[in-house]
Amino acid sequence: MARRCDVTGKGPLVGNNVSHANNKTKRRQLPNLRSVKIKLEDGTTKRIKVAASTLRTMKKKASQ
Repeated sequence: MARRCDVTGKGPLVGNNVSHANNKTKRRQLPNLRSVKIKLEDGTTKRIKVAASTLRTMKKKASQ
C-alpha cells in the first residue's frame, strides 16, 4: 500500500530525529491520508486515498 495522495502525489518526507545530545536517527513524516469515495462519469464509485489538506482545498473549491 503506497502512502501517497492519489490527487496531489504527496508522499512521505524523510529527515532526522535530533536529540538534545545532537544524536541523529532517521525518521519519516507520513501524509495524513483519508479514504474517500468519488463518483465517476459512468455512475460508479471509486475509493481513493486523499491527503486531508487536499480535501480541505477540494471542499473550498466546491463551495465557490
